[in-house]
Amino acid sequence: MPPTVSRNLVRLGLTLPEPPRPVAAYVPARIRGEYCWTSGQLPFRDGQLLWPGAVGGTVGVEQAREAARQAALNAVAAAAAVVGGVDHLGGVIKLVGYVHSAPGFFGQPEVVNGASELMLALFEENGRHARSAVGVAALPLNAPVEIEVVFWVQR
Repeated sequence: MPPTVSRNLVRLGLTLPEPPRPVAAYVPARIRGEYCWTSGQLPFRDGQLLWPGAVGGTVGVEQAREAARQAALNAVAAAAAVVGGVDHLGGVIKLVGYVHSAPGFFGQPEVVNGASELMLALFEENGRHARSAVGVAALPLNAPVEIEVVFWVQR
């Protein structure tokens, strides 16, 4: 029997968080055809924003990598909520990571690797994806990272 995302969550010791609630006029995820797009997800864990601030300033690279991983897990939860469960997510098409960057910080790809590596661990070969890692001057709520993902849906 091939591995599933839910089995990989258990293997990694991860629990899928409650799907995020929107804080403005949008939905956390939307399906169209065989694809599911997530809105940008922030690194909330147990209702707390992880490591607010700019990466390369008050936030270190390892903290930011972990924040990217958490934001990616939140994206999986958002998508799973609209497709009928995590095992209906067939894989990852595209991942975009926005990194709240201090002046002179150029390590955005390393930070976003936290999200990309989680997708590979959860979806294995189907977790390989196209990606952008973008440095920005600020993010909502002073978050260090924001992650959005396009998944394909399997029914």
